[in-house]
Amino acid sequence: MKSALKKTIPTALLLLIPVSVGAQSSQQMALRLKDICGRPISLADYKGRVLLVNFWATWCIPCRTEIPDLIKMQSEYRDQGLRIIGITYPPEKISEVRRFVRKLKMNYPVAMGTKATKALFTPSETLPMTVVIDREGSVREVIEGIMYSDEFDRMVRPLLFQRTP
Repeated sequence: MKSALKKTIPTALLLLIPVSVGAQSSQQMALRLKDICGRPISLADYKGRVLLVNFWATWCIPCRTEIPDLIKMQSEYRDQGLRIIGITYPPEKISEVRRFVRKLKMNYPVAMGTKATKALFTPSETLPMTVVIDREGSVREVIEGIMYSDEFDRMVRPLLFQRTP
């Protein structure tokens, strides 16, 4: 009896792991926000695309450093299915965010976020933070700090050129 129980418990735990991961992924993909112009943004609408969800703030120096690279990536890889969504991290004033987006000519949607929004992906307080989501809607990577070009080449580029069934 003990032998059968020892075999059953690990198997049961393995069966629970995908359910909890899948539940988190569906909760993340169900995320709905409004962009800085009041238009709705739903992560689920990006299924079939490679999505980078970038958490940032106007007051964050590394974030300000990273944004021009994100603008370039969005332009360069848009035709391959890359989409970027910027989500601000509090405290932020919408007027400051709008001014900042115009000044940098950000070419991707930006939404006002909360600590709870970021907590859907990680408990970390690090900024910037980029979540890499594949075409199926699964979180593939969470990159804390600036996403450098070698990280993009290693973690994102393969997803853009991966054949889908």
